[in-house]
Amino acid sequence: MAIVNGKPLIEWQIRRIERAKFVNRIVVATSVDSSDDILAEYLMQIGVEVYRGDLENVMGRFIGVIREFVPNTVIRLTGDCPLTMPNLIDEMASNFESNQYDYMSNAIDPTFPDGLDIEIFKASALNRLSKFELSSEEKEHVTLGFLTRKQEFAVGSYKGRKDYSHERWTVDYPEDLEFMRKIYSKFVGKETQFTMDEILLILKSEPAIVNKISSKFRNNALNRQRD
Repeated sequence: MAIVNGKPLIEWQIRRIERAKFVNRIVVATSVDSSDDILAEYLMQIGVEVYRGDLENVMGRFIGVIREFVPNTVIRLTGDCPLTMPNLIDEMASNFESNQYDYMSNAIDPTFPDGLDIEIFKASALNRLSKFELSSEEKEHVTLGFLTRKQEFAVGSYKGRKDYSHERWTVDYPEDLEFMRKIYSKFVGKETQFTMDEILLILKSEPAIVNKISSKFRNNALNRQRD
């Protein structure tokens, strides 16, 4: 909900996602916890569909979304990634359909900046996964069960042509937000249209613009649970 270029970052992210040709419906899956009331109320005010479920059991939340909205395929994006690239969503969705995967991600073998993570899976595959005896970790990190049961599901890894995994473009800490404000300040009036290449060009030409948080913190919450 941090304001950047006059709007909350979540709205800029949603407006960027809307530009993807393979996306025909957007649902924000958040929790019933009172801390998410402001987010849910704002999203409904701007016409975004919201589903609210258990704070800790994110798997249950996604199953609830599938039951209520009945999608065939789910593209999962996290709300702390306001630089989501619609063209990358379309590239991956096309690849997903062509290869008939159950689940595909560009974060299994990361080559894209942290913050451009995209996961795609069949709704039927998640329903099937939910029937397994899942650990608390697998319930919180919805798609982890696909990776721990590769013998049960067709899993695909999507990689870029160059490795930019050292870049951190997500928002978890104040330093991340400071970096995001600097990036968005370069695209006033075209917040939903700028590309990954345009950001990389700015970072190359203006080395003072840098995220002070190390990229080693990628998936930090999950890694802390595994340690």
